[in-house]
Amino acid sequence: MVTAHDTDELTLYSYTEEPEFALNRDYFEEDFRSHGTVSRDRRWIELTVEEQRSYVMRLLDALEVTDRDKRLKVARAILYLAQGVFDDCDTEVDVLHWSRHNVFLLYDMGIFTALLELLSMEIDNNQACSSAVRKPAISLADSTELRVLLSIMYLIVETIRVQTEDDRPEWRASREVFKNELGSPLYNGEPFALLLFTMVTKFCSMNAPHFPMKKVLLLLWKTILFTVGGFQELQEMKVRGRERLNLPPLPEDSIKVVRAMRAASPPASAMELIEQQQQQKRGRRSRRPLVKQDSLDTYNERDPFKNDDARDEEEDPEDTDSGIEGEVDPLDRDVIIQPPPPPPPLRPPTERVNFPKGLPWAPKVREKDIEHFLETSRNKFIGFTLGNDTDTLVGLPRPIHESVKTLKQVSGEITASYRNMAGEEEVAETPTEMLYLGMLPNLSQYVIALLKLLLAAAPTSKAKTDSINILADVLPEEMPITVLQSMKLGIDVNRHKEIIVKAISALLLLLLKHFKLNHIYQFEIVSQHLVFANCIPLILKFFNQNIMSYISAKNSICVLDFPHCVVHEMPELTAESLEAGDSNQFCWRNLFSCINLLRILNKLTKWKHSRTMMLVVFKSAPILKRALKVKQAMMQLYVLKLLKIQTKYLGRQWRKSNMKTMSAIYQKVRHRLNDDWAYGNDIDARPWDFQAEECALRESIEKFNSRRYDRNKNGDFVPVDNCLQSVLGQRVELPEDFHYSYEMWLEREVFSQPIQWEGLLQNP
Repeated sequence: MVTAHDTDELTLYSYTEEPEFALNRDYFEEDFRSHGTVSRDRRWIELTVEEQRSYVMRLLDALEVTDRDKRLKVARAILYLAQGVFDDCDTEVDVLHWSRHNVFLLYDMGIFTALLELLSMEIDNNQACSSAVRKPAISLADSTELRVLLSIMYLIVETIRVQTEDDRPEWRASREVFKNELGSPLYNGEPFALLLFTMVTKFCSMNAPHFPMKKVLLLLWKTILFTVGGFQELQEMKVRGRERLNLPPLPEDSIKVVRAMRAASPPASAMELIEQQQQQKRGRRSRRPLVKQDSLDTYNERDPFKNDDARDEEEDPEDTDSGIEGEVDPLDRDVIIQPPPPPPPLRPPTERVNFPKGLPWAPKVREKDIEHFLETSRNKFIGFTLGNDTDTLVGLPRPIHESVKTLKQVSGEITASYRNMAGEEEVAETPTEMLYLGMLPNLSQYVIALLKLLLAAAPTSKAKTDSINILADVLPEEMPITVLQSMKLGIDVNRHKEIIVKAISALLLLLLKHFKLNHIYQFEIVSQHLVFANCIPLILKFFNQNIMSYISAKNSICVLDFPHCVVHEMPELTAESLEAGDSNQFCWRNLFSCINLLRILNKLTKWKHSRTMMLVVFKSAPILKRALKVKQAMMQLYVLKLLKIQTKYLGRQWRKSNMKTMSAIYQKVRHRLNDDWAYGNDIDARPWDFQAEECALRESIEKFNSRRYDRNKNGDFVPVDNCLQSVLGQRVELPEDFHYSYEMWLEREVFSQPIQWEGLLQNP
């Protein structure tokens, strides 16, 4: 499952940082040997816990010195402890074991809070910022202090966040305490994530070009993942929320459904069958004949590279990117990407077609669809409508009654959830709520900054002199002089960009999902900021590349990855070994990023007519179709969803010549009752007004924010309404017996009171 990358590898360090591992060790050894209570021939792993605590306390005191260089040496010694005292270890497992032990010890001794104060000082270090702004070229040396601090903090957050079966009881308790601390406004009156968001916006405004963005973004992603929870926690929160509101349980667990899916190779079209016949006549090797979908999947699962000639793409006149269609690389063929673990034993031929019957998803329907169905039926059978009434069925024939009953069974959960949201709700102080409250004043800046970084890291972006330089924490002080050094740096830079894309895509998706669960308008405001900042064309631009090359990129050097590089002897690197890359068939990091971006695009466009039309206007169909070449079930699902919502706007000819894609949509995507996506007769197929739709949504969002977060609504400084029409138009609550005494009140308070008109003209 791709979501396993929530908790993945230590991609924290650039390959250019490799010499610093030894530097951290040397500073630690120098300080450790000078510690009076420790024997010179004893190692860290041989000390008792009390002796280790005593030494960490000494390091904590040393962090408070004013000398910047001494402080950096102490921070490097702490980083060496967090990295797992690798010089005392023989295996990578030992390094990770001692890293975990030391991180919990460091947190328990209060190191994180001390580092936070130093980080705040570095962020506010105007001298360093102005110096970096004036420099013609930023390098690794300009971000040394920040990189060391952020590395330690990342290791603490990520290590404590991940649970293991052998965690001690005190570690579990520390995890809950730390989680609450990070999500609460304990750090300068706001959650810790807000400090990192501030770093992102400061970097993107060009005021701090030396900030190491990769480390900031990784730490920001993992902090939010820790405090609000990952996708599994989201699913559990949905279940608990529905129980609390007495709603029926979810029809299925979406994570489990997607996990059980297999990549699809849609059936051959008529054009392909004709092409097969023509190939046979020419004496060429014919394409694979039409077979059952189940058999096709089994065949491909057994030998993903065996089917050399088969392709799944229709001949689309729009889809003429020769760089993609003309590839001869086996990855560009009909390949199913399997997860990293080895596949299960092959099934015997007799079991080949014994797959579950039916479609993967339970169908759904919206309240709006029921209203439209009843409106059409009433017009047809009784000649008038009842507005939004979905209960009255008088005068309608029995089949309509049965249809409405079926529709309501499917839609009951949606109706109930909206009814529950309609009243005044109590605002629970959840981590998501506190995060939204902290982000709200500068939300637009945060979104724009993240998209700027995503654009700068995208492989389709061209290098420009005025674009953001995201390589401050990867470029060495001295540029490479040999071919080998240049190759190594090239791999490092590409890997660096891939990690940034991964962190931003995961972060945005996480925010959208949690805000949607917390309150729909919180989700809508983030979505609208993303749309206004051109997120939709940006994601389409990202996919307008050779996606198979991106998925199969080998921008990694395994022998330089931590902790391998600090435990094993370093082999001599050659141009051949660098070109070969790692042994993985696919780059799971890039696959994860692609799926996240597709999910974000789905969330932005779902049920939004004007945004769906943006997909059509930007000609997304051929771009998305090319992404179907990646035979991974989850990625295919989200591509097909995006194609489904726009099929009715692409015209009959497109649908006719893309029947294989239409078939795949039918097989994989959830069905909406009454949705004629395949025919184009939907009432929403009308002229679209982007501005009107977005303005109406914006008005609702502002009312929500004003009602829920306006701190002055009950204060002494409420604005006074001096408009006569507005004041007279307000509804005033009157007592029940007012109409009995109204005339008496009018005589006493109005008619019998003399009005001094001259007094109104005089100055008070």
